[in-house]
Amino acid sequence: MADESKTRRYAGATGAAVDIIVIVFFYALAIYLVGILEGASIGTLILIIVLAFSIRVVSQWNRMAVLRFGRYVGMIGPGIYFIVPFVEHTPINVDLRVISTAFSAEKTLTKDNVPVDVDAILFWQVKDPEAAILNVQDYVQSVQLASQTALRDIIGKNELSSMLAGRDIIGEDIRKLIQIRIEDWGIKAISVEIRDVTIPADLQNAMARVATSDREKQARVILAESESLAADKMLEAAEKYRKDLYAMQLRSLNMMYEISLSGKNLIVFVPTENKGFSIPTPFGVMGLQQYAKDQMAAAQGVPDIPKKQGKAKGNEQKSTDQ
Repeated sequence: MADESKTRRYAGATGAAVDIIVIVFFYALAIYLVGILEGASIGTLILIIVLAFSIRVVSQWNRMAVLRFGRYVGMIGPGIYFIVPFVEHTPINVDLRVISTAFSAEKTLTKDNVPVDVDAILFWQVKDPEAAILNVQDYVQSVQLASQTALRDIIGKNELSSMLAGRDIIGEDIRKLIQIRIEDWGIKAISVEIRDVTIPADLQNAMARVATSDREKQARVILAESESLAADKMLEAAEKYRKDLYAMQLRSLNMMYEISLSGKNLIVFVPTENKGFSIPTPFGVMGLQQYAKDQMAAAQGVPDIPKKQGKAKGNEQKSTDQ
């Protein structure tokens, strides 16, 4: 930090009064040199000129360096100050607020020889204004140049995958390298934010295809696992349905109910003797065949033989054969 004994900080009117006394002395000297014949008007004009060159107003966030015959004597600010004109001057005004500096590196090769364009922002702040004006010629431009070289060095030490995946880590590495280079300037690097990492278009398309293929592979694996699980569950359900026909019947009726929910599907029940679905039917396929034969016999005039008589005749014939 700057030496407080060399820093002029006029918090009250005492320090300002000292400079005013010096200015009044110059005014009296000017009146004496001009002489009585010239009158006080010329002396007043000289006083106004002297005051115009001596007043300095420093903002709250600024500090101003004071040089006396080219020699640094301290910093002033904030507030209103008076300097000795033509003896002291204030060539540099230092901003103590946090400053953001944008910097970039174009066509820089990574560790795996991939050219990239990187844009970043450095947030920094002047902590020692005296070191910032005495140890470096232009601290703002120097910070920007140091940031660009640090960015190129970090890019060359990292691969593309690590830069894309860990921007916060890369930003912290750049900040540490910048801090090492600007530490003697009384400046603190607060943080570095990576805004964008641009790679060639052909490489970007290739990476997109790799990502798409990887996602498709994962999707197919997940689908196959789902099919396997579904098959296992179907086998379990089939075993339960095999042991209990009423469960299969309820499942079949539920399927029919789900089909008929939309109200747009036509369901046709085909009578069958097959008990695979355990659906009760009024008569089966054999009943349909018998019904068709009866209708044909009636049309041809053949009397219908009752089922009971036919069954009795069959029993008689069987006993005769025995």
